[in-house]
Amino acid sequence: MVHRPGRGAPATAASPVRRVALVVGAVFLLIGVLGFIPGITSDYYDLMFAGHESKAKLLGLFQVSVLHNIVHLLFGVAGLALSRTASGARTYLVAGGAIYLVLWLYGLVISHNSAANFVPFNGADNWLHLLLGIGMIALGVGLTRGPAGAHR
Repeated sequence: MVHRPGRGAPATAASPVRRVALVVGAVFLLIGVLGFIPGITSDYYDLMFAGHESKAKLLGLFQVSVLHNIVHLLFGVAGLALSRTASGARTYLVAGGAIYLVLWLYGLVISHNSAANFVPFNGADNWLHLLLGIGMIALGVGLTRGPAGAHR
């Protein structure tokens, strides 16, 4: 007799969508931590809590602030928590991808030197947000389509 968990119940073996959500969440946690490490974050001592005045750049490329790093940490925790079920993992990837597409659009329409850039974002962040949005949605949908749905 094979036990098939119901929708939202943890599976005994991690499904591909759960593993991907777990990895994505862990990467976001790592990025959040790295944003607080001098050397990995250039101009670390110019790190501000929030706002476009923060000159700190993760890997010398992506503009960060304390708020930006905290958002990465929280997004990572959400990924770890939601990866416990296939439906949670799918939701994390698809909804998270949609959030990143909104952030990409927001980064395109605001002036990077204005108070509206409170997180802050730069051009490198904008392109990364686009890629993350498309990639996360594609993974969330692609790994759960078919007859098994979110249980794959």
